[in-house]
Amino acid sequence: MALEVKLQVFEGPLDLLLHLIDKNKVDIYDIPIVTITQQYMDYIRQMQHDDMDVTSEFLVMAATLIDIKCRMLLPKEVNEDGEEEDPRAELVEKLLEYKMYKYMSYELRDRQVNADLYFYREKNIPEEIEGYEAPIDYGTLIGENNLSMLNGIFQGLLRRQEDRVDPVRSKFGKIEKEEVDMDLKTEYVRDYIKVHKRFSFRQLLEKQHSKSEIVVTFLVILEEMKLGEIEIEQQETFGDIVITSRRDVNE
Repeated sequence: MALEVKLQVFEGPLDLLLHLIDKNKVDIYDIPIVTITQQYMDYIRQMQHDDMDVTSEFLVMAATLIDIKCRMLLPKEVNEDGEEEDPRAELVEKLLEYKMYKYMSYELRDRQVNADLYFYREKNIPEEIEGYEAPIDYGTLIGENNLSMLNGIFQGLLRRQEDRVDPVRSKFGKIEKEEVDMDLKTEYVRDYIKVHKRFSFRQLLEKQHSKSEIVVTFLVILEEMKLGEIEIEQQETFGDIVITSRRDVNE
């Protein structure tokens, strides 16, 4: 008569690994991979092959354990920080995460069991009591406040709201975008340079009609200086800037 062996049922390969670690009373951070792999393979050989999906999950973990076992025999790899990498690190992390969720499931199960011990009485309040609303005593609600005091509070709120309005910005009209034609301004500045030859930068800017034109004129002057069409000099700090045309020299 054949001996019938009844295997303990595990929820998955991680559950089996945790069982083997507890059974051998080893540190989860320092798993004896050779011993655990051997015991794991013994369990795989005794498994029933009815559910191929479940069996395949255990076989994948078996392949992982064998891979780790082989890497443990090789020289240890070194990471970018110069530290030796433990081939078991990723497996340990998965086991710790699974263990945490497993014990959380136990806690939720206990709470569900304990919840069945609580009983609540059904609501039996009469409709006339449930629909009752206490009358409002406006005298008590207002207290010592009269219409004059309430008006003062209201006016104070209005003044506070008016203080939030900026007296200057609120009077601004519609702000419209001012566009300056870069090509026309470049042509204007070049003609100005050609006519005046040597002139004050301040005088050129004073002939502009808006801030946008001043900015565009300044950019044109920088471009002309970059192209070598003009020379710029300043005798003293914060003094006037003198612009001289170099077109005659270039010609």
